[in-house]
Amino acid sequence: MDARELKQKLDALGGIFDIAGKKARLEELEKELGQEGLWDDPAAAQKLTQEAARLKKVVEEYEQLSGDLESLIELWDEASPEERESLEPELEEAAKKLEDLYHQTLLGFEHAEKNAILTIKPGAGGTEAMDWAEMLLRMYTRWAERHGFKVELVDVTPGPEAGIDSAELIVRGENAYGLLSAERGVHRLVRPSPFDSTGRRHTSFASVEVSPEVDDTVEIEIKPEDLRIDVFRAQGHGGQGVNTTDSAVRIVHLPTGIIVTSQATRSQHKNKELAMKVLKSRLFEREWQKRQEEMAKLRGEQKAIEWGSQIRSYVLDKQYVKDHRTGLMRHDPDKVLDGDLDDLIWAGLEWRAGLRQAEPHEVDDQIPNR
Repeated sequence: MDARELKQKLDALGGIFDIAGKKARLEELEKELGQEGLWDDPAAAQKLTQEAARLKKVVEEYEQLSGDLESLIELWDEASPEERESLEPELEEAAKKLEDLYHQTLLGFEHAEKNAILTIKPGAGGTEAMDWAEMLLRMYTRWAERHGFKVELVDVTPGPEAGIDSAELIVRGENAYGLLSAERGVHRLVRPSPFDSTGRRHTSFASVEVSPEVDDTVEIEIKPEDLRIDVFRAQGHGGQGVNTTDSAVRIVHLPTGIIVTSQATRSQHKNKELAMKVLKSRLFEREWQKRQEEMAKLRGEQKAIEWGSQIRSYVLDKQYVKDHRTGLMRHDPDKVLDGDLDDLIWAGLEWRAGLRQAEPHEVDDQIPNR
């Protein structure tokens, strides 16, 4: 791709970048930031400052890239074949900047920069589904490691025979919530069952919920009388000291029925603190999603964890992974399950932004539920 093609692509994406809208909003923010008494409310001031910095970065990078490409076009048009070859590194760098700018735009929604809290639960399928839930836990853990993110396991409850009955984890890193937010939904696995002596083909389901980890600047009212707090002996792995003390904490938010369990540390106090943090984030996500329900691009419809509701299918015997929202298909499920998810994640973010969708006939892969 030469400089002129890159410039055309940049201009074609102008509507997505909405630079004019970002500039207008930036002017509004600069006026607000210049008002007297702004820092009387530090939380509000910090929110405005962060928004302004994010918009300014995108606008400046867009204008810089546009100017660089115009200069490259002039050089390219006047250059000999040998001179054009020497411009290739600059073109590659410009193409990378364009891709980075596009990704920044996809991550331009509220709270995208925050850490992510993932909740993984098995659905229909019994032991098969519990094993599948554990495979998803490993997949997201490996994805996070690939990006240098830190993973903190808040709670993992083993299944009675195999796999996990539930998992709660925090992925800490820049834009962790933004990147993982489009993974919310039901994931479907099709494979010859390792738990079936006849080797029959089975279909399993598991759900992934994603919330941003909120900090103290976000006000969420949690009344003490709305909580039931239980302590119990930690289950599963965690070391002898954990498993012989009543260090695990379970918090039930009575008005919503949300249950959060933490057995990540040997300290009951720290587990309670961590569980409260997760509860606060999940309540925040619940309220935020209520306010955003009319904007379908921010969230797909929540459905039961069963046939027909999946966002993605992982079909191991036929060696493919298919995202039903975008139509994107991969033929290396082992790599996907080992955390190689970036193209699926970016396609999901494009779908959420209304920039990509599967054709109707692409959605159903005609594999029966067994």
